[in-house]
Amino acid sequence: MADQSKKTLVLGASNNPQRYSYLAVNRLRSKGHPVVAIGKKQVRVADVDIDTEKKDFPAVDTVTLYLNPGAQQEYYDYILRLHPRRIIFNPGAENPELEQLAKDHDIVPVEACTLVLLSTGQY
Repeated sequence: MADQSKKTLVLGASNNPQRYSYLAVNRLRSKGHPVVAIGKKQVRVADVDIDTEKKDFPAVDTVTLYLNPGAQQEYYDYILRLHPRRIIFNPGAENPELEQLAKDHDIVPVEACTLVLLSTGQY
């Protein structure tokens, strides 16, 4: 399974168990995916430290967004610099502007729910 793991950046991570980003961190880890995370508070979810700064994480395969489009703007350059293979725009995070920027940088934009992708084996 190690060769199928996809290092994922959860952007908009939270330690609130009622947030989808919290569930995503836990489910990604339970499926064996390496996870890095950025959120508003420096906390820990499962075995993942949530950072508050834009760190240069190496070899990120997927960025999964849990930020509304307005909150995403400050992360455009950061995401593009990481050059993930894909960006998942979870429900409420859809953003045509960032989707086009991703395409322009050979990054695949995906409008989907990370939790659904994981539960159906499509992640």
